Parts: sequence; C-alpha cells; structure tokens
Amino acid sequence: MKYLFSLALSFLLLGCNQSEAQKVDQPATLEPLASWESTSGNDERQDMLALRPQLIVLWSGSGYDKQFNTPRGHQFAMKDVTNVLRTGDGEYSASCWSCKGPAAPAMMEQFGENGFGAKTFAEVGHNMDVSVGCDDCHTEDQQGLQIARPFAQKAMAKIQQDFDKQNPAWQGAQTCGQCHVTYYFQPEQENRVNIPWIFGSDADAIEKYYDTRRFYDWIHPLSGAPMVKARHPEYEHWSRSIHAKQDVTCVSCHMPKKVDENGREFHSHNTGNVMDNFDSVCASCHVSKDELVGTLAKRKQQIDDARSEVEKLLVKAHAEAGALWRSGLSQTQLSPVLMDIRHSQWRWDFAVSSHGVHAHNPKEGLELLRVAKRQAQEARAKLQVMLSQNPEVNVEYPDISSKAAAHAATGMDIEALEKQKQQFLNEQVRGKWPGWKQVKAE
Repeated sequence: MKYLFSLALSFLLLGCNQSEAQKVDQPATLEPLASWESTSGNDERQDMLALRPQLIVLWSGSGYDKQFNTPRGHQFAMKDVTNVLRTGDGEYSASCWSCKGPAAPAMMEQFGENGFGAKTFAEVGHNMDVSVGCDDCHTEDQQGLQIARPFAQKAMAKIQQDFDKQNPAWQGAQTCGQCHVTYYFQPEQENRVNIPWIFGSDADAIEKYYDTRRFYDWIHPLSGAPMVKARHPEYEHWSRSIHAKQDVTCVSCHMPKKVDENGREFHSHNTGNVMDNFDSVCASCHVSKDELVGTLAKRKQQIDDARSEVEKLLVKAHAEAGALWRSGLSQTQLSPVLMDIRHSQWRWDFAVSSHGVHAHNPKEGLELLRVAKRQAQEARAKLQVMLSQNPEVNVEYPDISSKAAAHAATGMDIEALEKQKQQFLNEQVRGKWPGWKQVKAE
C-alpha cells in the first residue's frame, strides 16, 4: 500500500502502480479516476433519527441511537466514520475502518485480522489516507478485480460463491459485496469483522447462526432483550433477486458504461442514482422511464408502510417488556417474549437497513416485514396476558414525537456526546490524520 497525501498524485493515491500513473495520456485510466473523484459531489445526506425518531428507541443502547445518517459518496467514507458519534477514542475497535479504504486490508495483511481488530479506532486513524480507492476492488496491476478483505473472501466461500469461480459479472458484484453486506465484530476474535453466513446468507440462516452461538450485539436497555443488528445487507438481497439471476449487478446499474472523447469505453466510478442513466442502464429491459419510476415509488411506499407498522409494534413491545421486567418478573418468565422481540426486530432491520431493498429485492423485503409484524404481534399478545396478570404494572411508552424527545426518553445526552466528539476531533484528528483533508470542509 502506498501512503501518499496529495490528489495531485491521484494514481498513486488510489493504489495504482507507478507505471500506470506515468501513462497520463491514457483516457481509459483518467476517466474512471475523474468519475471517482466526482463522488465528492454526492454529499447529500439525511438525518434518519430526525426523520424517524422511533429508531432511537429501537436501537437504544446500540450506538446507532446516537447518530444515523443516509450514506453519501465514496470519498466521504473516512470523513463520515471519523465524524459520527459512534466512534472516537477509547475502546472503539479499528474494525470500524474495515471498509473505509484500502489501508484497512493492507493493515490486516500486516498484523493479521485479529491483530488489526485488537487495535483501537483512534490508534490507526493516521494510517487511513485513501477513501475507497483502487486497491479496494482492483488487483495491484489494475488488470483484474479482487476482494481485498479476507473476511469477505471467506464469507463468499461459506455460501459456495468463491470469487475465483464466478463469472466476470458476479466478480464485479462481489467487489461491491465485500462491504455492502451485513457483518458483526467477533468478540472472541479480538473484534475482527465476521460475515455470519455459516448456514447461509438470508435472514433466517443468519438468525440461526446468531441464536446457535447465543450471540447478541447489545442488551436493549429498555426491554432487556438480547439484540442483533443488521448492517446494510445489499449483497444478500441482490443475490436472490431477478436481477442477479440475469447477471444484472451493482456495476451494471450503478457504474454505467461511458465513452470518453477518444471513443474508449470505461465504467463510471461515480456510483449514484440509477435513474440518472436510464437510457444506458435500464432501457434495454424497461421501456418507459416514467413507468419504472412509478413502479419503484409504489414498491418503496409499500416497504415504508410495512416498516412503519412493525416499528410502532416494536416500540410498544420494548416498553411493555421493560415495565414487566422492572416490576420484578424474571428473565425466565420474559424470555419467550424477548426472543420474539429479538427475532422481529432482526427481520425488520434486515429489510430496512439495506439501502434500497425496494429496488434490489422488494419481494424479500416485504416478506421479511410480514414475518416481523407477526412476531411483534405475538410478542405483544404475550405481553398483554402478562400485564393483565400484573395489573399494578404501569407502562410508560417513550415519547417519539421528535428526535430530541426520543433521546430524552432514552436518557441520551446528545450535547455531551457532541462536545466529547469535538474534543476528540480537535485534539487527535484535525491536522494529523491524512484522511481528514481528503474531501472539502463542511
């Protein structure tokens, strides 16, 4: 890995070898670089906790209740993980860097996966110089694709999708899927990243893995339920879709082919909205852009409506279980209900934490939410029986009318966290970490 700090040396900075960097007259190399640099313009993001305050309750105690924004361009990967309230000094693992740039897999090779995971987030920040660059997806000679991260290589093998046995289309998808995938930090292995596909990559199979291991990401402070968190499982959803069956991949849609001024073809590296390139990406199968936009909007509304129903049920279930727990009911008495909550929220999260399930696999998304709703209803039915048997128990439902109200209801002091974060940035990051300077100031 090359550690260089100037975009004037972009070829080297992206991990391209020196001989390629010297070939400045090759538009086929320059154009992808320019499109990669342009991801710094994809800077729009939304505060999801402000839009949906109920997330604060559902994720209470996980870290995601502190701050959660929609994703933006690849050039912001390092800056965003540095800024977010979920990271800082202390015990945060270096594994948080695993998918933010090519320095992470380089350090995994140097120290081993466990050695890298055992380091802290702040300890390796000065090594993180390039945000999602060439070496993340391309071989060193830039002539082929690769999965740079060992945990992703092993995961693909678990589900009999070894990278070297895939056709070029699926290899392209897997370079994206090495990071656009769910994962967890493996506590008994120094918090290294693990993709939980031993039994398969769908929600049921991953749940079986977690339940078999008695694993939980965190104990929910309101209900006491042992929770697991889904994290952007785009590859999982896509791999079972009609698009996947036709070898239509992430690259096909989000990295459309372009032609430079010399007539040379290349893939745009400005991954963005597919509809911006309807004619070149979609028109071979979809006749009307308006019709496709309408179909996607309808599917998104269906997902959003189903999602909201589950969220309302789960917020109430957490509150009711917590009230019974605090009244003196034992974990043994509450265990069946807590497992219902765990399983329901897992499926809900596996559907909604994917950025675009309404487009990637709406059928699977709706089925996940249908089962999640049933499980949440079953949990609440059991809770109502317990509450009727314990009439002295008073349930106080959290105020989710706003982000501030939800944070107050869960005891979150955001001002203190923001002050702590600014102190960390001022003392340890600004002017010291190369990745901090990579994108424009905000």
